Amino acid sequence: MVREDGKRNFALREADGTESSVFSGNTPRQAALKAARRLDPGSSEDEAERVTLRLREKGTDKVHIYEGWAWEETAPDNKPDWMPGEITEANVSKQGIEHLDE
Repeated sequence: MVREDGKRNFALREADGTESSVFSGNTPRQAALKAARRLDPGSSEDEAERVTLRLREKGTDKVHIYEGWAWEETAPDNKPDWMPGEITEANVSKQGIEHLDE
C-alpha cells in the first residue's frame, strides 16, 4: 500500500515467518538499508557479516530478499556537534523477489 507521501511499508520477516519490525521507504532498497543499519556492525565493510533480509511489502504477497551488511566508520570531519565519532554504515544487495502462498 502506497501512502499519500509515496512511502511504502515493509515488514522484516524472520525465518519462522514472524514479522518483527516495519521499515518504510519509497523503494524496497531504502527500507532494506534501514534494516541493515540495525545489524551488528563489523570493523570494516570487507569483514562485515552478510545477513539475509526478507522484507514483505505490506498489502501485497511480495517478499523482497536482500543480502545486507553493516560496518563502523569514522564520522566525517565536518560532522555536526551531536553526531558521535563512529557511525554505522550499511549496504544491501538484492537477491530476488518471492511471492507468498499464504
